[in-house]
Amino acid sequence: QAQLVESGGGLVQVGDSLRLRCVASGRTFDSYAMAWFRQAPGQTREFVAAISGRSTATYYSDSIKDRFSISRDNAKNTLYLQMNVLKPEDTAVYFCAGTSGLITFRDSDYIDWGRGTQVTVSS
Repeated sequence: QAQLVESGGGLVQVGDSLRLRCVASGRTFDSYAMAWFRQAPGQTREFVAAISGRSTATYYSDSIKDRFSISRDNAKNTLYLQMNVLKPEDTAVYFCAGTSGLITFRDSDYIDWGRGTQVTVSS
């Protein structure tokens, strides 16, 4: 089982940017499809973005695809989420997740999860 640790969250203003990081250990990182999900208070967990093991494919939620960018550095076992033009509705706990299967937007397909990092966007 992989260990995933997120960081980079915080309190920002509308229109600001943040870059989230997720450092993985315990698996061969480049064989792992990775994703970001988020969960706002009182809401179900929501898919944000996913990337294949060698970065050949990416998926984005329609709500963020023009503002967020997912990437990875396999040499550093690190996954990133660059978030630009943040909005209050982006406020949530952001989780990274990994799967040894193909890239997917379904949270049930991911077997390893981090504990999350809080992002709060203040208006």
